[in-house]
Amino acid sequence: MKFRVERDAFADAVAFVARSLPSRAPVPVLGGVLLDAADDGALTVSGFDYEVSARVEVPAMIGDGGRALVSGRLLADITRSLPPHPVDITVEGPRASLTCGNARFSLPTMSAEDYPQLPEMPPVVGQLAPEVFARAVSQVAVAAGRDDTLPMLTGIRVEIDGPSLTMAATDRFRLAVREFTWEPGEDGPTSADGESTAILAPAKTLSEAAKTLTASGSKIELALGRGDGLLGLSGGGRRSTTRLLDAEFPRYRQLLPKEHTSAAVVEIAPLVDAIKRVSLVAERGTQVRLEFDEGSLRLTAGGDDEGSAEEQLPCSFAGEPLTIAFNPGYLLDGLGALGADAAHLSFTTPSRPALLRPAAAPGEDAPAEGEVGTDEASTTAVEPGPGGDVELPEPRPGYLYLLMPVRLPG
Repeated sequence: MKFRVERDAFADAVAFVARSLPSRAPVPVLGGVLLDAADDGALTVSGFDYEVSARVEVPAMIGDGGRALVSGRLLADITRSLPPHPVDITVEGPRASLTCGNARFSLPTMSAEDYPQLPEMPPVVGQLAPEVFARAVSQVAVAAGRDDTLPMLTGIRVEIDGPSLTMAATDRFRLAVREFTWEPGEDGPTSADGESTAILAPAKTLSEAAKTLTASGSKIELALGRGDGLLGLSGGGRRSTTRLLDAEFPRYRQLLPKEHTSAAVVEIAPLVDAIKRVSLVAERGTQVRLEFDEGSLRLTAGGDDEGSAEEQLPCSFAGEPLTIAFNPGYLLDGLGALGADAAHLSFTTPSRPALLRPAAAPGEDAPAEGEVGTDEASTTAVEPGPGGDVELPEPRPGYLYLLMPVRLPG
């Protein structure tokens, strides 16, 4: 095999495929990247470990067609560091030679005959706007679990109901839900009797796909197999598939509070800075206490043994005064995912979950592009506190972050 390819396009293709490879492949060939040079001038870069596949076609000048399998991580490291010159690759016997400018590398190859065949792309069922898709996945994946012994918590549940698509993830300590619109195809996944379709996709794989497939700015095609447990995503000449998780996702809708007794609106940037400061004295980041009262929020952390810290912030608050505690890391994750200038927080009791949603900007009366105008959570008005009537901005629909509090001492 012999071909020449443009350096940046080749490096991007190898990086995209290498990201899908396992960090510790059970057999060496599953950690490889397959280079397939066709006589028609197309170079295919692909990878597959029986769970996730990735494939990119790159224009190339093909001298001699053929296939070669090389270490994916090593090839990604090399191509990322190459000088800005065309890349020439020649494969002879068990070695692959890579030349780029004055840089030359010789790599061992593996048996391409032992490499598994990539799965076929499932049927396309609709299209997603790249910016909306990437934002939605990042907002939801922040709450996904990372414990592989609980596979149902490491996934993102994707629910499709006509033009509405909902994503949800939870690790038992927090729950993130994002609802937005998409473009279902004629053969969309909604069943003939009108029931919605729900799947559970690995959060890590979905996050990687959202980052890499949106770079071109082109629409992302969602492909879904019927009965084969496979999800496909493609866009900008790249495509990937992942095997769905065969696990039961928790019934998260019953966790959403139907009403709340107090609510607050706080600017996110100063709140994030304050949490980071006061949590410096929290032992292993155990908890930060938030005390809400008329027009103010007091943050405290620590104690006499390990030092203490406190900070006061202005806020809009309605309801009876409340003291509640959270894991600072989980709270920061939620605030960072809201994508707004201010956060709308609603509470029932200090021992029940709190709800974080983006606060609508002044004069905002319509959902942003790609968002839906409905919200599962209640927006029931609360009784005013001692300070009298307080009008809070409405939460923006489309996204919510439910956070379990930490038990207060005593």
